[in-house]
Amino acid sequence: MKTEVSLAFAHPSERSRAMEHPGEVLDRISLRDHVVDVEIGAFQAERGATQRVRFNIVVEVRPGTAPLEDDVDKVLSYDTLTEAIAAELSEERLNLLETLAARIAERILNEPQAVRAFVRIEKLDRGPGALGVEIVRARAADAPRLVVPAVQVQQVPRPVVLYLTNEAIGAPQLPLWLDRLEEAHVPVVVCVGAPACPAPRSQVALAQRRIDLLAIEQNAWVLAGQDPRCVVTGTRTEIDWAMKHGRITVWAPSKIVLDAVEGPGVAMRDALALALWFAGQLNAARMVVIGGEVPGACDLPVERLMADEALERL
Repeated sequence: MKTEVSLAFAHPSERSRAMEHPGEVLDRISLRDHVVDVEIGAFQAERGATQRVRFNIVVEVRPGTAPLEDDVDKVLSYDTLTEAIAAELSEERLNLLETLAARIAERILNEPQAVRAFVRIEKLDRGPGALGVEIVRARAADAPRLVVPAVQVQQVPRPVVLYLTNEAIGAPQLPLWLDRLEEAHVPVVVCVGAPACPAPRSQVALAQRRIDLLAIEQNAWVLAGQDPRCVVTGTRTEIDWAMKHGRITVWAPSKIVLDAVEGPGVAMRDALALALWFAGQLNAARMVVIGGEVPGACDLPVERLMADEALERL
């Protein structure tokens, strides 16, 4: 009999066989040594560059009761495994292999035939050997299926994205603008630019990128000090929660921008262009710019307001 130590270093298929349920016969499908170039990792050295990541997956499936008739639509396809990997890698940039493994397993177990998933993920370029994690996840017989992304999008309200210049942040009308937006009962996400003082300069592009984003975040905290309703948030989960509960949130861009699989493609110093990109990510209903210039052609309705007229037109 295999020991726990030997199983710990065995292929997921061996662990699967060793953990069989008595009296239950399950089939298995597997994906072995699937290597993808991925940008992942919590360390600064892992940002802005890809590394080879190897995936090994074994899925235990309950055999169907009807004849297969050599019909591919009646089995769990191998493509389900590679598509689960690709889907989770495209969702957002992740720091942890553990997070990625759990999400892949959860997506696979959403398939009705899948009973248990063994997922091993290894980084191949971070040391002399392979560094990785291995998880086992099972789906209870009565577990609900995951909600498809289209339904999730519909459940999140479409916000108004409010962009404030430095003058608008310090304007005495700011509390009145926020009052008016609250009265409209629409979710509001506030974006700001960098402070008027110039940010430090670096010869390293990745360093400068973070410096410029942190400068914007400094101004977000300045705004938070102007009104207690302006709560600074830096994750999509927090922002979605605030929108669903009618709270005003101020966007701190660093995490979302740096973790984006497909970034904004604009200079980090161009805070208005960043805000416009993020408005698109939020599927915003419109964007309102107080005290600044309206960006060029875009797919989102954008309105420019001067400080003295904003109260009447918000």
